[in-house]
Amino acid sequence: MSKKLKDAYTLSSKEDTINLYKYWSKNYDKDFAVRNNYKSPQKVVKYFLKYSKQNDTPVLDVGAGTGLIAVYLKKKISIPIHAIDISKEMLDQSRQKKCYEKIIIADLNKKLNVGNCTYGAIVSSGTFTHGHLEANVLKELLRVVKPNGLFVISIHQSFFIKGGFKNQLESFGSMINNLKIHKVYIYGKIGSKIFNKDKVLITTFRKNC
Repeated sequence: MSKKLKDAYTLSSKEDTINLYKYWSKNYDKDFAVRNNYKSPQKVVKYFLKYSKQNDTPVLDVGAGTGLIAVYLKKKISIPIHAIDISKEMLDQSRQKKCYEKIIIADLNKKLNVGNCTYGAIVSSGTFTHGHLEANVLKELLRVVKPNGLFVISIHQSFFIKGGFKNQLESFGSMINNLKIHKVYIYGKIGSKIFNKDKVLITTFRKNC
């Protein structure tokens, strides 16, 4: 397991997050995704394909990083995907893969410069976890999604309750529907011996009309 993976599990501030991913960006895919058999992006894509409809476009990849979700999704279907992340350096890596029609650098903990009801779907992997985004970000994401838009987001199991995500989802009440939660392993068999039992909750739901 790399030192940076250990660092990722101890993030506690926006500044820590920006600095870690700035220096990790060029080697992230090899040092993290490949080395640890990182499965979460593929599983987000799996559930997006399971629940998505033809009009769930464009897709906003939240915390897109180097574009792992987009790479897997583009292999399956041709669909417009936009990326949003706070790390310019990570997005620079994603740009080279040419999977996104638009790339947005933004702090997701703040109000986004995105119009109401812009996106047909939200996907996210590895973002709702240690030291990254607060649960109330979901309110802003709900704003930018079209009526009946689809959410497929991974939330680290240890933060689902502690981080307020369970309460936030419950507070939406009739604003969302068809909430489903799928518990999956983050890493494959060659992952870290320390973290290879870690799980995320792939959380899917739709915004009500």
